[in-house]
Amino acid sequence: MGYRIAVVGATGNVGREMLNILAERQFPVDEIAALASRRSLGTEVSFGDRTLKTLDLDAFDFTGWDMALFAIGSDATKIYAPRAAKSGCVVIDNSSLYRYDPDVPLVVPEVNPEAVLGYAKKNIIANPNCSTAQMVVALKPLHDRARIKRVVVSTYQSVSGSGKEAIDELWDQTKAVYNPTDNYQAKVYPKQIAFNVIPHIDVFMEDGQTKEEWKMVAETKKIVDPAIKLTATCVRVPVFVGHSEAINIEFEDHLDEAEARDILREAPGIMVIDKREDGGYVTPIECVGDYATFISRIRQDPTIDNGINLWCVSDNLRKGAALNAVQIAETLGQRVLKKG
Repeated sequence: MGYRIAVVGATGNVGREMLNILAERQFPVDEIAALASRRSLGTEVSFGDRTLKTLDLDAFDFTGWDMALFAIGSDATKIYAPRAAKSGCVVIDNSSLYRYDPDVPLVVPEVNPEAVLGYAKKNIIANPNCSTAQMVVALKPLHDRARIKRVVVSTYQSVSGSGKEAIDELWDQTKAVYNPTDNYQAKVYPKQIAFNVIPHIDVFMEDGQTKEEWKMVAETKKIVDPAIKLTATCVRVPVFVGHSEAINIEFEDHLDEAEARDILREAPGIMVIDKREDGGYVTPIECVGDYATFISRIRQDPTIDNGINLWCVSDNLRKGAALNAVQIAETLGQRVLKKG
């Protein structure tokens, strides 16, 4: 006996990836529903070797369904997630709506799998921000060994984090650069993204940081340890898929780079590719379609007593969103629901 699973927002980038990953990982599905807004009604999406037609989210009854993987914005989630949760269906939400709710667990299964047990308060589990998810996978095993005091992270985030319209904008702007007769104006981003970088993701806050930067701080504290001090600079770069991060970590105890490399090699969800030679590291284009979080450029920081630098790359549509949601579903199934 398997699960009855609904994927909400099945026609979007993340929703399609959720369906792909459920099939790839052979999640024990008895029945699956692809849900979308009324304007996408009947759109076909793939689930393994099957083709599903999307159903109307507004008319869908979640009663009797085990889990719903949500990949829609916060405004729509605010309407439909409580409806699903109240009907007895566990919601795994990819939006930011519930991440900071103390009654909703925020889960990265390689880091805090036990947190799924807190789902029962609201029947909802939150998926973290894409930039946070890959980072905490790398931080947790190092924190367990040497206790992290402070993290300084600079992100290099792909346009797919902003949705299909942003992918199209990068593509159209790139073509326009080579064809001067085209005059393509920025719509998704406040400045040109093609051949450029934009140090601005999400809205600005009163203290000068952006909401994306604030998310990384708040979520790391909730997932790993509230004592960790973290400062972030989040930057959008002209890459289609794959987020990269340069991470500087200061520890309470000494940790040399060789031991850090060994710890990360053994850690779940991580692939270390770290050769000190041309090409001996991973870039975003190489991580696309992969489950792993890739770590490279591991080295001592000589400017502080207990410091390590590293480079972290992952497919943001997978580990940063769809894969993590499916892993939460797997963890919930194994620890609580126990079907399949």
